[in-house]
Amino acid sequence: RRSATAVVMPLADVVVREGDKLLVHDTPNKLKAFETATGTGLYAKNHVVDENHPLQDEEDHQVIEIIIDQRSPLLGRTLQSTHFIETYRMIALAVHRGGDQITAMPRGIGNLPLQLGDILLAQGKRKDIDALKSLHEFLILDSVMDLPTSKKAPLALGIMAAVIIAAALKLLPIAVSAVVGALVMLLTRCLSWHDISRSLSVPVIMIVVSSLALGKAMTVTHSSDFIAHQFVSLTAGASPMLILSGLILLMAVFTNVVSNNAAAVIGTPIAVSIATSLNVDPEPFVLAVLFGANMSYATPMAYKTNLLIMGAGNYTFMDFMRVGIPLTLLMWLSYTLLLPMIYNL
Repeated sequence: RRSATAVVMPLADVVVREGDKLLVHDTPNKLKAFETATGTGLYAKNHVVDENHPLQDEEDHQVIEIIIDQRSPLLGRTLQSTHFIETYRMIALAVHRGGDQITAMPRGIGNLPLQLGDILLAQGKRKDIDALKSLHEFLILDSVMDLPTSKKAPLALGIMAAVIIAAALKLLPIAVSAVVGALVMLLTRCLSWHDISRSLSVPVIMIVVSSLALGKAMTVTHSSDFIAHQFVSLTAGASPMLILSGLILLMAVFTNVVSNNAAAVIGTPIAVSIATSLNVDPEPFVLAVLFGANMSYATPMAYKTNLLIMGAGNYTFMDFMRVGIPLTLLMWLSYTLLLPMIYNL
C-alpha cells in the first residue's frame, strides 16, 4: 500500500519506497526473521509488533497434510509457480519426501518441484481448509472431516431409497434402477457432470470391460475346460498331496484372470472327479478349490474391491502384481502344507 487509496500490485519490478506497506503472510517465526533480515517494522492489526503486541497464531488456524497424488494441480510444479499462498490462502510449513522432512533449502521451499507421493504440511484458517477440501483436487489427511450438508440431501436420499426399493422388490434389475437413479440425480442437480466425470476412472472401466471379455471368450471357446482336462491328464498317477497343490495353484491363476465365481464353477467338478478317482474324501479337494478361488490378490480384476481401491488409490496393474504374487505364493504353500496334514493325505 503506497497511500491511503493507492495499492501497488506485487510485481517483480516494483521499487519499494519509504513508507510503503507490504502485506505478508507467514508463520510468526518467519515473519520475525523477515523483520530482522530486512530491517523493517512489522504491524499487525494496526499495532506495532513488540513485547506488548506480539505476533500470535490465530485461534482458528489448523495444520493439515496434503498428499501430492496424480490428480493434484501441484504435481510437478512449485508452490511459487502455482501461487499457493495467494490461491489457497495457506502457508507451506514443510515437505516430507520418502520419509525425509524438507524444511529448508537454498532456494526456499516455494521453489521445490513437488513430486508424486510428497506430503505437504500446510497451515491455514478453517474456512480456507474447508474451501480446499471442497475443490476435490487434493488428498488431505487430517483428524477432522465434516460431512457436507446440502438442501438437496433429502431428495438425494429419496432417490437412493427408490433405487434400492425398486431392486429389492424386483421391479427393475439393480443395474437398470441404479442407472435411472443416477440420471434422476443429474436431472435434479443433486449431481453435476463435473462430479460424475471426476468419479469415473478410465483404467478401471477398461479393466472391467477387458476382464468380462476375457471371461466370456474362455467360456465360449471352452478354453477353461481344456485347461482343466490338461491338468487332470498331467496329474494322473501323482500323489494326492501334489494334485491338491496343483489344484490350488490352478484355481489361483483362474481367479486372477477370470473371476472367483468362474474359478469355483470350473474347479468344483474337477475336484470331485479327482477325489472319486483317487477313492479319497472329496472335502479337501473342494476346499482347495474354495481357497484357491479366493486368492484374488494379484490383479485388479480378480475381485470387485480391487477395482474400487485401484481408482481411489491411483494404483496400477503392476502394484497389484508386485504385492499380490508373493502373497499368492505364500498362501499356496501354506494351504499345500496344511490341507494334507489336516486330512491325512
